Amino acid sequence: MGRQAVLWGIWISFVAYTLWLAPLDRTYTWYIGHKLMTLQWGDLNAYIPALFSLMGVLPMVYACLMFADGRMQKFRAWTYFAGSNFTGVICLLPYLLFRRRNQSFDGKKDPWLQLLDSRSTGITLLVSAIALIGYAVIAGNWGDYVQQFQTQPFVHLISLDFCLMCLIFPITPLLDDDMARRNIYSPWRFWAVALFPLFGPLTYLCLRPPLEASQ
Repeated sequence: MGRQAVLWGIWISFVAYTLWLAPLDRTYTWYIGHKLMTLQWGDLNAYIPALFSLMGVLPMVYACLMFADGRMQKFRAWTYFAGSNFTGVICLLPYLLFRRRNQSFDGKKDPWLQLLDSRSTGITLLVSAIALIGYAVIAGNWGDYVQQFQTQPFVHLISLDFCLMCLIFPITPLLDDDMARRNIYSPWRFWAVALFPLFGPLTYLCLRPPLEASQ
């Protein structure tokens, strides 16, 4: 119940905060959104497209854990996964709040689940994250990013969304359940992943053993 209360508090607070700032009412939101979606990154501070792209990496990290128990849930993970690519925790948290604990896997792995369960997927996501962060540090202007964070609602909210996506990963039972499903759960392994935002989960995806499919 403690985890659930924290997650509910985060979700309600962030939804209310997003509605209060109303970034879709701002001209700059449409300008920067167009630049990001059409890959016209040259006019933007590199921190912004890097952060925007990392918000595509994080839903994939969650997907690598969510879909393994999707058939055991009352609702499908696809809708929430797709929505999280556009709204982050606003769409992701309802799934995490209402999913039932599941520490087993029954059945065969379809091609999608085989992809999510593959270590090569984890390695690809890890390399992508390192490349994006490197791009931001080398080509970006930190001072300008801080100023935009303080003055532009879109940049402000996407930055907070990124932080929340990293924060809630160890708070939800997803990681515990995935480790138990693979027979590798132990407190030290859990905290080794949980204490390192973004790179802890990415490293876990690279090292975890594959799921055993039933015949």
